[in-house]
Amino acid sequence: MIGYVTIGVKDMAKAKKFYLDLLGDLGAKELLDLGRIAFIGKDMKSPMLAVCTPADGQDANCGNGNMFAIPPGSKAAVDAHYQRAIELGGTSDGEPGQRIPDQFYGAYVRDPDGNKLAFFHFG
Repeated sequence: MIGYVTIGVKDMAKAKKFYLDLLGDLGAKELLDLGRIAFIGKDMKSPMLAVCTPADGQDANCGNGNMFAIPPGSKAAVDAHYQRAIELGGTSDGEPGQRIPDQFYGAYVRDPDGNKLAFFHFG
């Protein structure tokens, strides 16, 4: 149901490097770069992440309550991606842990622009 999610960024090169380094082991690559927007994902038919400088020329900012979530495949992979995001310049917004017993394991980070993302595993 989701084609792509777009997040606003201040520095395209820095944002692309952050997400390509963070998600490369999940098969993510730069699929299309149109200057002020770039699409990152496995292929053009799978859900993608778009990083974009705002069309109105104003500063990018994060919406309160906005977040996107990535399922890396296991609890161990959640932990690894959380740690990798921190190493790449992200900040913690909730360390890895079981949020809902036997149902939801997650970790939360902010990218260098302040966008919130989650890594999660059901179970």
